[in-house]
Amino acid sequence: MKKERLFDILILGGGIAGLTAGIFAARANLRTIIIEKKVCGGLANWASKIENFPGYISISGMELMEKVRAQAENLGVEIDEAVVIEGIELKGSYKKVETSENLYVGKAIILAPGRNPIPLDIDTECNHIIHYCAVCDGSAYTGKEILVIGGGDSGFDESLYLLSLGVKKVTLVEKLNKCSASEVTQAKFLSYPNAEVRTSTVVKEITKEGRGAQVKLEDLLLGQTERIYVDGIFVFMGQKPNTEIFRSTLDLDENGYIVTGMDMQTNIPGVFAAGDAIKKEYRYLTTAIADGAIAALSAGKYLRR
Repeated sequence: MKKERLFDILILGGGIAGLTAGIFAARANLRTIIIEKKVCGGLANWASKIENFPGYISISGMELMEKVRAQAENLGVEIDEAVVIEGIELKGSYKKVETSENLYVGKAIILAPGRNPIPLDIDTECNHIIHYCAVCDGSAYTGKEILVIGGGDSGFDESLYLLSLGVKKVTLVEKLNKCSASEVTQAKFLSYPNAEVRTSTVVKEITKEGRGAQVKLEDLLLGQTERIYVDGIFVFMGQKPNTEIFRSTLDLDENGYIVTGMDMQTNIPGVFAAGDAIKKEYRYLTTAIADGAIAALSAGKYLRR
């Protein structure tokens, strides 16, 4: 029989939004637990370098998240991570999250499930050289040629990290006619002699060649194709929200993002949401922090009522 544990607030997701919510909830003397399917930190753990977080000129994502986690735990927030979630019940006076070992029951719940990278939708036998995290997998490509797919901040930031590892060349492709990364980051990337950007370009085919691959690129403006050899491929085409499990209970927009009010409450009383999985215009660590703080304060107000 599973052990039933009662809390004031359950927080589902241990990224920056969930951890911040935990900090604010604990400071309000609310008994709080964070439940995380993987490890706390979320996608921020993958960031080799963060340079837009107030208070730090530059810090690795993993180091930053370790500091935030330590602060939450110091305040008494419990954390249960690397768990198998078997069920979630959001309706009713008490919210429940069932794992393989415990049944967590809370008077309110904050959903901060985050997002996952969008996978490359190409049928290929080269999946062993396709990656979604430069920090995790980049060290194997020192002295080798890399293709990066995606011209947003993540694509450029991770490309800069790969260059710092001493890769031979990075070719970055973006299907739009302009990259969306900050101008400062793009300029820093292009200052490297072994860095190249190709806009209006898509990957059409990936075929195995030796330990690497021949990649067929198509220039959408000229209608021309070209094949280049690469040793590894890193994909940063954006993320999709981890909200499929809530589709039958929560109001989601057409892209699967959770719809909330300004107080971060969803369409179900006592259920709040925060972070990258909610419907909003901007998604940064700083905006996720704001979401988490507001969600915890609103949850506290809900409990007092």
